[in-house]
Amino acid sequence: MKKATIGFAMCGSFCTFSKAFEQMQRLADSGYELIPVMSEHASSTDTRFGRAEDMIRRAEQIGGRPVLRTITQTEPIGPRGMCDLLVVAPCTGNTLSKLCNGVTDTAVTMAVKSHLRVLKPVLLCVSTNDALGASAQNIGKLLNTKNIFFVPLRQDDPVNKPNSLSADFDMLEKCVSDALQRTQTQPVFL
Repeated sequence: MKKATIGFAMCGSFCTFSKAFEQMQRLADSGYELIPVMSEHASSTDTRFGRAEDMIRRAEQIGGRPVLRTITQTEPIGPRGMCDLLVVAPCTGNTLSKLCNGVTDTAVTMAVKSHLRVLKPVLLCVSTNDALGASAQNIGKLLNTKNIFFVPLRQDDPVNKPNSLSADFDMLEKCVSDALQRTQTQPVFL
């Protein structure tokens, strides 16, 4: 039996890209069809964590198709029924804020908007240093938004970064299964 098609969208939390790629590969190995999406910054910024062209190449290798990197490329995701589930991993505080406030100015935010408009589930795999600060209100609002689900979160360094939360990337595959069934994996906060 064919598994679901998952849009796998990546934002600019570059330090978590290796975890995201590991989970993307696990989903592909489990038989999910993947559509890779990257925000404009994620697909064009070289950082100490790697070169943009290498990140694009890796996403395309795992997904088996070109990365969608523009608003015009991701707009058809919903109307054409391209995905059963859209995963945003990593999801930055910036993207959380935009989703919470209806801002559609990147390939990732357009992918989410397009997917939600046909009432399909979105799974957010948050990684942000201000999750318990400025982004806390956005997480709270999105927890109460229909068809938005979260990979469970925990403080990643409570002593040195007390406002920082990161999703437990190792739980992503289980959360994908739950979100496809419209169920929030519990507990939300670890």
